[in-house]
Amino acid sequence: MSDIPERYARLAGTFLARIEATPDDRWDCASPCQGWTARDVVAHVINGHRGVIAAVRGTRPQAAHGVGVSSMADAPQVALDADLAAAFAECRAGMFGILTDPRLATKTFPAPIGRIVAVEEAADAIGALELLVHTWDLARAVGGDESLDGDAVARTYQTLQPHYAALQATGAFGPRVAPPADADPQTEFLCFTGRRP
Repeated sequence: MSDIPERYARLAGTFLARIEATPDDRWDCASPCQGWTARDVVAHVINGHRGVIAAVRGTRPQAAHGVGVSSMADAPQVALDADLAAAFAECRAGMFGILTDPRLATKTFPAPIGRIVAVEEAADAIGALELLVHTWDLARAVGGDESLDGDAVARTYQTLQPHYAALQATGAFGPRVAPPADADPQTEFLCFTGRRP
C-alpha cells in the first residue's frame, strides 16, 4: 500500500487539531480568504471533502453537524451551533476509507491540474494543497499555530509548481506573491498560493 493514506491522515489530523484549538469567540474573525471568516474556511474544507467523497462513491453530499452543502468552490451555510470538529472528523474518516480501499483510491477523474488522475494522486497533491493552505488560513484568522508540515509543504510545492497556470485558471487562489529574499520553504509555498505570510 502507498504512503498516501498516512500522509493524508497527518495533514487532516493537523487541520482537525487547529479546529479543536479555536476559541469559540474567534470563529467570526476575518481570514486571509477574501470575504470568509474562520468558520467559512473550515466549512469550505468540509464541503470540499464531502463533494469528493460523494463523487467517488457515486452518492450526493449531505449536510450534517450544522454544516450545509454548496458548490465545491464556495463556503456553505453554517448553523451557529454547528459542530465543525465533528463534521470534519466525519469527512476525514470518509476520505481515509477511500484512500485505503484500492478499488476506490485508483478511480480516475479530471483534476484541476489539467489531466486525468487517480483519487489518491489528487488527494496527495490538490488535497494536500487545500489542507495545508487552509490550515494556515485558519491559524492566521484566529491567532493560532501557523506552522505547517515541512515535508508536506516541500512535496506539494514541488508537485504543483508545473501546474500553476491550470490552478490559477480555477480561481481557487490569488496570483502568486513575490516572496522575501530570505523566505523559508513554507513562506515560498504560501506566496505561491497568493498568501501574504
